[in-house]
Amino acid sequence: MYALVDCNNFYASCERVFNPNLQQKPVAILSNNDGCVISMSDEAKDLELPFGAPIFKWDDFCKANNISVLSSNYPLYGDMSARVMKILEQFSPDIEVYSIDEAFLELKGFENYSFSDYATVIRSRILKWTGIPTCVGIAPTKALSKVANKIARSNLKQSKGICVIDTEENRIKALKWTPLKKVWGIGSRLEKRLAVKGCQTAWDFTQLSDDWILKNFSITEWKLKKELEGIPKIEFENEVCSKKSIATTRSFESIFSDIDNIKERVSTFAVSCAEKLRKQHSSCHMIIVLLSSDRHKKDIEQHRTSKTVVFPYPTDSSLSISNAAVNAVKSMFKKGVKYKRAGVIVTGLVPTDNHQLDLFLHENPKHKPLMSAIDRMNTRFKADKIKLGNQDLKRTWKMRQERLSPKFTTNINDILIIK
Repeated sequence: MYALVDCNNFYASCERVFNPNLQQKPVAILSNNDGCVISMSDEAKDLELPFGAPIFKWDDFCKANNISVLSSNYPLYGDMSARVMKILEQFSPDIEVYSIDEAFLELKGFENYSFSDYATVIRSRILKWTGIPTCVGIAPTKALSKVANKIARSNLKQSKGICVIDTEENRIKALKWTPLKKVWGIGSRLEKRLAVKGCQTAWDFTQLSDDWILKNFSITEWKLKKELEGIPKIEFENEVCSKKSIATTRSFESIFSDIDNIKERVSTFAVSCAEKLRKQHSSCHMIIVLLSSDRHKKDIEQHRTSKTVVFPYPTDSSLSISNAAVNAVKSMFKKGVKYKRAGVIVTGLVPTDNHQLDLFLHENPKHKPLMSAIDRMNTRFKADKIKLGNQDLKRTWKMRQERLSPKFTTNINDILIIK
């Protein structure tokens, strides 16, 4: 059996832990640079504030409905997530952290346990020790545990945040209740293709033949169908896997129409990607540089572009990656356009210590020890003290965070004072 433990409205719940005045009130959390709504409480959802709503368009709506709007406090959310995951390790040695607010537990040898009682203990301990409310779905497969979790979340008063699919009758009932678009792994495009076959629910999907699924889709959809039938096919990953690509994309703190500011920002994004590469002991074969104007402002000239740069050898050097990214910006930049967002994606990743070498093309051998020295210094002083010459020494992301709450658990100056 598998348990999926999911934190309810995680970002909003983290804010409520340290600000009880937000309890039972509508709360919305904004993206980087206070751009758009990325998380909200149930109360805000009931007011029909849409996900992804640009706050400059919906600010008056939020004020009229007394919605507390806050900037993303990622250090706080990351720390609270780590605390929740540490608690979950007490309930099973096999845990797969799926995202910042949810994790799978593999429950082996629990045949004589009451799954409902066990889930109750999990929920109560997390709530007591962290203040974060959760829902728990338990089922024979990972996909079914996702379905169970959504059922538990859909009616908290009746389910008490718990749903267990442990019989064939419960499985069929759960699948018939679940709309196809709410099934884990079925996106809007796949939903439209399946709708042609008359699929409206997860149960309808399982009634399609295996041969038809394999003929029209891929092994991934076939595995999902088997999972919904109660046959485990999706592997449990309790080890941290290296990413296949790494991206750093950000909105600027203001609109830039000069190339120097854009080059500095893109260089910083490239260096961030390179640092992440070295942390997972990977090198990249290529980078993709993105540049775009503000799509929300229709009255200005729009320009969205990207450029792919292929390296003759795999690299994890901040110098090489930053230089390539800056050169890409030079070729893409359009004078007179007001740019709002940029990004760098490194892909084509291979292990740094195991890749094909070239007899005639190779990186400057001085880069490796230099990168190692920079990483050691920045790790030691817990900040980006050493930067490249084309980076601004006095700024990192410099995001707009006008509604930021204190970093209650990660900054000693923001710790709560009890009177």
